[in-house]
Amino acid sequence: MTSPDPVLAELLTSRIRDVPDYPKPGVLFKDIAPLLADAEAFGALTRALAGRAAELGATKVVGLEARGFVLAAPAAFAAGLGFVPIRKKGKLPGDVFARSYDLEYGSATLEVQCDAFAPGEKVLVVDDVLATGGTLGASLDLVREAGAELAGVVVLMELGFLPGRERLTGHLAGAPLDALVTV
Repeated sequence: MTSPDPVLAELLTSRIRDVPDYPKPGVLFKDIAPLLADAEAFGALTRALAGRAAELGATKVVGLEARGFVLAAPAAFAAGLGFVPIRKKGKLPGDVFARSYDLEYGSATLEVQCDAFAPGEKVLVVDDVLATGGTLGASLDLVREAGAELAGVVVLMELGFLPGRERLTGHLAGAPLDALVTV
């Protein structure tokens, strides 16, 4: 998936609703609930993600809390692969690797279970939106710290007017980053 499929991009874009002034004035929120509710669009998205996992030779699919779970878990199932969640601090039992990162107003911490991957396992990371790159960057660092190899990253939508892609360059270490839709 080196270049976005225009037919898929149009289908997905047509099912993403703009919500002005949410969660605060001046923000145009991209609501994916209509896409998830549409069997045709959600199925096409799931097949595209599963296909990319196969193309990259992934052995597991990682989803980022929370909307990344909704995309990554069915894609993992469709590809015949396991699913691993990366969660907010304190949500996973047992020993975890943790990574803190800066947000627009403060900081956050993400975690993954220490035994989530076999050494050298190839992982496809899936999330809904690439904005500034903080969450994805921390997640990619966690994947490597947990002993896995990054096969690639796929996001449903990239906010092209923000510097997320550029901020991820070092975290990707040459792995591909695909956006199905760019807004």
